[in-house]
Order: sequence, then structure tokens, then C-alpha cells
Amino acid sequence: MGAAQDSPQAAFARFVRRAIDDAKSEHGWTVSDVAAQTGVGRSTVFRWLAGDWQDYPELAKVRGFCSALDVPVGAAFRALGLPDGEPASLARKDRVDPPVDADLRVIMARLTDPAVAPEEKKLIRDMLRYLAHRQVRRAG
Repeated sequence: MGAAQDSPQAAFARFVRRAIDDAKSEHGWTVSDVAAQTGVGRSTVFRWLAGDWQDYPELAKVRGFCSALDVPVGAAFRALGLPDGEPASLARKDRVDPPVDADLRVIMARLTDPAVAPEEKKLIRDMLRYLAHRQVRRAG
């Protein structure tokens, strides 16, 4: 095996390819369908498939991709060369994740529910993207 084959980009590209191939065989999904179902943009999915990235993929996107395709996120992180599941700069033994608000649990359940129409999921994701990137007014 050459160095290029051992790179995180190549390993992650193989992981993504297997996940997409499984989604295609199980659900008949195309790459566009995978992007819509996972909330990861098509261009990002294609970059992941090509191993065309310098900085690590956003971990939230990787988690969303894995969750929507029902593949272990740990396998994705291992493919990225992150055996502990997160880069050392983000991993902290004393970190406690805050509880998830009930409304957010409902939204997450809708996004992973196969009975919810893809159009509804797209609407939810579009609204979340809008909210995530809008300018926040600071009190004071």
C-alpha cells in the first residue's frame, strides 16, 4: 500500500463510498438522495468521495451522515484517523454534553424518521441552516 492509500482522505473516501453503496442497494438512493437524507451538501459528499479536503470534515456533518445512513460514527472517525472519536483538540475527559432540549429531540426524530417525507426533512434542514447562519443580536 502506498502513502496515498493510507491517507485519512483515502480511508474516509472508501468509508463514504461503502455507506453510499449500501444506501443505494438498500434504498435505491443516489448521491443526491444521500445528500438530502443526511443534510450534507452534494458538493461536500462528492468532495468526501474524492478525498478532496485538507481540513478534517466537520464532525457534526460526519455524525449526521452516519446517523441518517445508520452506520457507526466510530467507523467514520477511525477512517479519519481519529481513534478516540474526536480530534485531540476537541476531546476532553471532563466534557459533559448539555441535555438536549425537548424541541430539538422532536426535530432530530423527524429528521431520522423514514415515514417523514423528504420534502419535510429538506424544509427542516433549510430552516436550521438559516437559523445557524443568521446574525445573532446580542443583549446589552
